[in-house]
Order: sequence, then C-alpha cells, then structure tokens
Amino acid sequence: MLIVHVNVHVKSGSEDAFLSATVENARASLQEPGIARFDVVRGVDDPSFFVLVEAYRDDQAPAAHKETAHYKLWRDKVEPMMAVARTSVKFREVHPEAGAW
Repeated sequence: MLIVHVNVHVKSGSEDAFLSATVENARASLQEPGIARFDVVRGVDDPSFFVLVEAYRDDQAPAAHKETAHYKLWRDKVEPMMAVARTSVKFREVHPEAGAW
C-alpha cells in the first residue's frame, strides 16, 4: 500500500471553502477501486493547515485518481485558495506482524 500525505496551507479566510471542496473530493475518491482510505485532517494550532492522508492499493492508483473528474474539479477549485503550493510525502505501509520493519 502507498500512503501519501498532501500538505496544504490555505489563505486566511479560505478555510471553510477549502474544507467543503476537499471533503466532497474525499467522498468521491473513496468510490475509486484504487483508494483504500482518504482522510482529511486539520491543524489544531493552525486551522489553515490541512493534511490529506491518501492510502492507495497500488502504485498505479494515484495516477488514475488524478485523471478523475472529481479530482480535476477539486484541483481547479482549491488552487486559488492555497497560500503556497501544496507538497506531498509518500510512505509505505509497514507490517510489524510480518517482521518487515
């Protein structure tokens, strides 16, 4: 499984609109066969900071996700709300029971 954390800092005053658009995108994303999980979390100390936690079933799923209509709509809608360009960090799932750590 590939887990991606997408870090987003939005402009002050855009938080609610960003959250609304992002939750809508997350709900649609969960219908994709390649997505196992899609969480939206918000900073406690900085409510303009969000992290999207996306868990993909395989390495091809992120590219398929970026081709969906709902992703493109989200991307175009939230781009002007971002204070800085979003960044992402990729992770691999660890299975402690299998001794793979």
